[in-house]
Order: sequence, then C-alpha cells, then structure tokens
Amino acid sequence: MDALRKQASKLREQVAKQQQAVIKQFSATGYESSDVMVIDEMEMQLHHQLDKLYKSTREKRDFQKEIVKAAETFTAIGYKHIETGSKLSEDCCKYGVENPNDEVLAKAASIYGDARKHAEKEVEDLNKLFFSQVLEPLRAMVTGSPLEDARHLAQRYSKMRQEAEIQAAEVSRRQARVKEAPIPENVAKLHAAETKMQELKANMTVLGKEAAAALAAVESQQERLTFQRLVAMVEAEKLYHERVAVILGNIEAEIVSEKQRKEAAPPVATLAVNPPAHIPEKTKYFLAEAIHSFEAESEKELSLSVGDYVVVRKVTQSGWSEGECQGRAGWFPSEYVEKRQRVPTSNGATEVY
Repeated sequence: MDALRKQASKLREQVAKQQQAVIKQFSATGYESSDVMVIDEMEMQLHHQLDKLYKSTREKRDFQKEIVKAAETFTAIGYKHIETGSKLSEDCCKYGVENPNDEVLAKAASIYGDARKHAEKEVEDLNKLFFSQVLEPLRAMVTGSPLEDARHLAQRYSKMRQEAEIQAAEVSRRQARVKEAPIPENVAKLHAAETKMQELKANMTVLGKEAAAALAAVESQQERLTFQRLVAMVEAEKLYHERVAVILGNIEAEIVSEKQRKEAAPPVATLAVNPPAHIPEKTKYFLAEAIHSFEAESEKELSLSVGDYVVVRKVTQSGWSEGECQGRAGWFPSEYVEKRQRVPTSNGATEVY
C-alpha cells in the first residue's frame, strides 16, 4: 500500500514538473494566456480581461504602424512629385521665353509653368501636414512609455501567475505528503507553502487590477488618437485636392482664353474688305458711335469709349472693323459700335455729313 502511495506521489510530481516545463517554454515573451485555475473565479476573469486587453492594444499598435508606414510612403511619393513637377515647370517657362514667335503654345507653356509652381507648393504643404499631424503623433504613441509601461505590468502579472501555478502544484504536493505522513515537518512545510500562496494571491490581485486599468487607458487613447489622425489625413487630402483643382481650373481658363483671344485677333491689313450687307456697295466709309468701351491690347487695335464717333473704313466677316477716331486708327470689335451717318468718298476725302 505504501509503495502505491509513493508511486502516486512521484507521478503527481512528474506531472507538475511537466506543467512547469510547458509554462516555461511558452512564457519567454509577452503576456501568455493560461486557463489553469490557480486562485478563484474572480482571478480567472481578471486574467481573461488582461489577455483580451493585451491582444487588443497590440492589434491597435500594429494598425498605427501601418498608418505610419502608409503616410511615410505618401510623403516620399510627394517629394518625388515635387521634384518632377518643378522640373516640368522650369521646362515650360523656358520654352515660353525661348519661343516668343509661337504665340499660342509659348503663352500656354508659360502659364502652365508658372501655375505648376503653386501646385507643387500644395504638395509640399500636404507632406508637412502628414508629418506633423499623422506621423509624429502616431510614432510617439507606438513607441511611447504609457503603452510599454502598461504592457510591462501585464507581463509582470503573467509571470506572477505562472509562479502561482507552480506554487499551487507545490501546495497540492505538500497536502499529499501530509496525508501520507502527517508528521510535524510535513505540516509545517504545507503551512509555509499555503502562506506563500496567499501572498502571491494578494499581490496578483493588486498587480492584475493595476495592469488592467493601465491597458484599458492605453486602449482608449489608441482608439481616440488613431481616429483623430485618420480624420486629419482625410481633411488634409481633401484640402489639397480642392486647392489643386482651383489651380488647374485657373490654368485651363487662362490658356483657353488666351487661345480664343489670339484666334479672334484683328486681321492683318492684307485681308479682303467685306463691308456689311446693309451698307451700299458705293459707300466705303461710314460714321459710327461707340456703344461699348474697348481697351486696345496691341498697337493694331483702337481703344474706344462710350460715345466716341468713329469713321469706319473696313468691316470684316471675322467680327472686327478698322477705323479712325480722334486722330488714331486701328481695329476694334464691330459689335461695339452702331452706324450713325455715311461719309461719301467719291473724291477720296473723309468728309462727315
């Protein structure tokens, strides 16, 4: 009978040692989950809460790292964009200066080159916002002491719980020894093991609550900060695209307007004269009054003010007329004047009736 008891005691010791070896093998890093009931139901709930918080804060930290990585990539691409755009701006401005005879394309290149500089400035501002409002705050959170301190408390609790599991096995072993041989020495060792177990229990309760509170606070901060940084990214990109859209819209309007102005410019002097159909063929000149003001943009054009009288000498189908006003001659839009009186030119004079 004694032999059976001794064999059973040895078997229990072997099982306890194997459990300790497994615990030691899987407790090298981090907070390790364990379902061994070493204290009571309350302690088990605290253990599961810590395990959940530890994993949750780790997942949120990894997500923050991914956002940082993406923002770093966006920033790197942004600076490459600035480099390429600045080179294109220089090339466009250079073409505009070196090819003055190519009026339409040279002007368009100059307009685009100048505006391109403003677009690259917006990219630079976006990069600065990414750095100050996304990269720096999230990096500080990922590597900050609050997270590390909270995780360190959880790891300490995990190690203490492993000690408690080992101590629980020791208490069970001492209880078996007392049952086998209830001598004073075995009883004293059992009491010592139980006392140590109670101390571990009290320390675990305090440390577990402290670790849970710290991890919960960090998790809340992670959620709040990550959400705020995502919103900041959206707002920064939205503002960037809105400003660039305005710049591109202005470029398009200015280039198209310049092209249309060039196409509607007064014809050269060699163009055929095409007087309006309502003017008799024998009449070459007629008197007109300006009904709209017109500001000349070249030496070939004639500035007019409302009420000015103009001797119209040529009218073309392109919508421009040529005439003389107050000793000045040039081209002006035909629709800016109205006919008032004919001027016969049988002798070549410019006499007004």
